[in-house]
Order: sequence, then structure tokens, then C-alpha cells
Amino acid sequence: MPYRRLSVNTAMNLQSQVINYSSGTTNHVGHLAWDGDLEGPRPGIVVIHEWWGLTDYIRGRANQLAEQGYCALAIDMYGDGHTAATPDEAGAAMNAVLGDMAAGTGRLRAGLDTLLEQSRVDAGRTAAIGYCFGGAMALHMARIGMPLGAAVSFHGALGSFHEPGPGEVKARVLVCHGGGDAMVSMDDVAAFRNEMDAANADYEVIVHPGAMHGFSSREADENGRKFGLPVGYDADADRDSWSAMIRLFGEVF
Repeated sequence: MPYRRLSVNTAMNLQSQVINYSSGTTNHVGHLAWDGDLEGPRPGIVVIHEWWGLTDYIRGRANQLAEQGYCALAIDMYGDGHTAATPDEAGAAMNAVLGDMAAGTGRLRAGLDTLLEQSRVDAGRTAAIGYCFGGAMALHMARIGMPLGAAVSFHGALGSFHEPGPGEVKARVLVCHGGGDAMVSMDDVAAFRNEMDAANADYEVIVHPGAMHGFSSREADENGRKFGLPVGYDADADRDSWSAMIRLFGEVF
């Protein structure tokens, strides 16, 4: 598998690589991050991007996880590292994945398999997190019973591509939802709760009061203004949701 060193932050010994991997005939360009001072295998986290693609924002989230002692792989769901510049481009790229979830699931598996191949990763301790579109994908991984200890969605869509049966969801699930999200309603949250209850899943939904869709991204305010989208950054929700994820990982791992 071809690797290329991307950067080394000597102050924190944060190290990262670009990793090329494949799913079918599609080449994917991921971002792997880890703490070079740590020895031995550690929990591995798959990080799944928003509809914009694998941007610096998502790479930064992987780096943050590395700083917490995890080995994080930000995966590329679109192929060839494609990113979108406008909502129309983003929607087209996202819908191409959602329109063929058999292939989409294959891309998720390829990303997880690539993470598990890393010598720094303890294959028995893994999780997936995602933002917006990526949150929906992390939940899909949990719904179909991929071998994860935890799955976390930040302001993600909650609709299901697979309704899990009792015991099928192996991961502990955390959904961090904005109370002011105009794209994912509280009715969607209620339906998700019903689905998880029926599957006897171990899950938690945290509703962050007043937080809009995209609340974790500092770019959300500018994107909202530029494109007329109902999105916005919320510092409290960003901090609290990240802390909830870290607490969950501490319990699971």
C-alpha cells in the first residue's frame, strides 16, 4: 500500500501520512494521524467527512484524536480525494454515494480495513465518527454490525439504509444533535430512538440546545452566509459534543 509522509509536528510529535487505498476500481486518499511518542497498538478511529469531502477541517479532527492517544484515519468516501466547492457539487458527490449504498458500504469497509492494517492500531478497539453526511455513514456502520466499539454522529442525518434487528448493533452509539437543526428534525430524532430501542442498541442522544446544523465546524458560519444554508458554528455544542465522545471512548476502550 503506497504511503507518503504528510507532516510531523515535533512540538507534540503529531505525525501524519497520506494513505492511498482502494475500493473496487476507485482509488481513495486518506489521512492517517498518530502520536509518535506512544509505543504499541492503540485504539483506532475512522473519521468520516461532511458532504464537502475530506477537507482540512476533517484532517484536523483526525489530528485532534491523535493528540488524545488514538490512531485516526480520515477516510475518503468520494474517491481521488475529491472535495466540493459549492453545495451543488457537494450534493452531487454525496448523492452518488447514497444512491448506491452497496458500493458506499464497500467504501466504508475499505476505510476500516485500511485502519486495521496499521501496526499502531489495536484491531480489537475501534470506533467510527462522522460529521453531517459522515455522521450518517458512521451510524450505518453501526447499524450493519461492523466490528466497532463505538460510533459517533455529529449533526448527522439519522435516516436508515438498513434497519437493524435485535442485537445487530454491536457498537455503543452516540448521536450529538443540534436542537436548532433545520435539516434534521426532532421527529427524525424520535424515529431514530425508536429504531435503536427496537434493536436493543446501547445508545445515547444528546441534544445541544439551539445549536444549528454543522455546529462543530468553524467554517459553518461563513458557509451559511456564502451559500444561504441554515448552518452555524456553536462553540458550546462543539466543546460539549467532543467531550461526550472522549468520555465514551474512555468507557469503551
